Amino acid sequence: MKLIERTYDVITGNKNMEDLHTDFNFPVFMGCVDHSEAQDIRAEQTWQINKETGVLQLKKLIPLDVLYQSQHAGAVGSLWMEHHREFAKFLAQFSPLSVLELGGAHGILSLEYASYREIPWSILEPNPAPVFGCKANFIKGFFDEKFKFTKEFDAIVHSHVFEHIYDPDIFMGLLSGFMSDGKKLIFSLPNMVSMLERNYTNCINFEHTVLLNEEYINFLLAKHGFKIIKKEYFKADHSIFYSTVRDLRVKPIQLANNLYDKNKKLFLNYINNQKNLVCELNEKIKKSKKKHFLFGAHIFSQFLMERGLNVESIECLLDNDSKKHGRRLYGTKLLVKSPIVLKNLDSPVVILRAGVYNDEIKKDILMNINPTVVFI
Repeated sequence: MKLIERTYDVITGNKNMEDLHTDFNFPVFMGCVDHSEAQDIRAEQTWQINKETGVLQLKKLIPLDVLYQSQHAGAVGSLWMEHHREFAKFLAQFSPLSVLELGGAHGILSLEYASYREIPWSILEPNPAPVFGCKANFIKGFFDEKFKFTKEFDAIVHSHVFEHIYDPDIFMGLLSGFMSDGKKLIFSLPNMVSMLERNYTNCINFEHTVLLNEEYINFLLAKHGFKIIKKEYFKADHSIFYSTVRDLRVKPIQLANNLYDKNKKLFLNYINNQKNLVCELNEKIKKSKKKHFLFGAHIFSQFLMERGLNVESIECLLDNDSKKHGRRLYGTKLLVKSPIVLKNLDSPVVILRAGVYNDEIKKDILMNINPTVVFI
């Protein structure tokens, strides 16, 4: 497998890069598989920062056909449904007459928006999987320089797509050229700075390869002629909603000169905190004689195990997604089971480090499966 190397920061094009941290042998896929562990691929994961612009990004990228070799996203939980409802509500404030959504996956956002008004809605998605009741028109494919769209639209929408884009500057340039003056660009993306401050392990990885903070979003929008109409936060640590309009009068802006120090400190604190966390977890596991489980057949668990979590003391992985049950998490030895296996156990211990989803997962287990579960 040949990695794709970046030699410049993908926000400004500046080439003054500095390596910060490398994991030499990290699993390249964050889903569950049926093949043997011997077939798993691992790769170098080096994080670098631009010494002038402060852009934090992954140095070497995984080819897309390997990175997204199959669907790994789990069932939509209550928090994600709340996100979709709130984003649909945000979108409704700007009354689009027709929408082209990029990366709509299941079409849930279009279904939520239909409660406000039914409008023509098209979804460009490489792996369409429409939910029941979705009336959107799905187009299989990617948004690139070859994409053509002949239908009318007055708004382009995307939700949790931007953080997956390998070159955000090029992406914004394509959007700018695709949209005429007055058309709306409305999107949601993770609040990545808040996530990193809280040490969430799903913030930056082989899929989320650039720390897209608000300064860089503002910079790219202005550079490519988009005026911010409104910005709104969903939770303190989940997402940021943007409503913008294509406006030929918008002028480029300059980045602040303190972003290098700010982002470098944030990232190195994150790495050190994760190392300390794994040490603390291993100490707690060592002192307990109960059965131990690790929740999350996803990047959360891969990250902990790659940092040295005592896997030998883990019974299995737990996950609410039935499509993962009985399968193996890529890059690990552990099989996945339903949390229902906790039901008749006496005070089993569940290691739970799923970031913003912790409360939802914990509440469900305690209320519906086993109130004696101990979480660490």
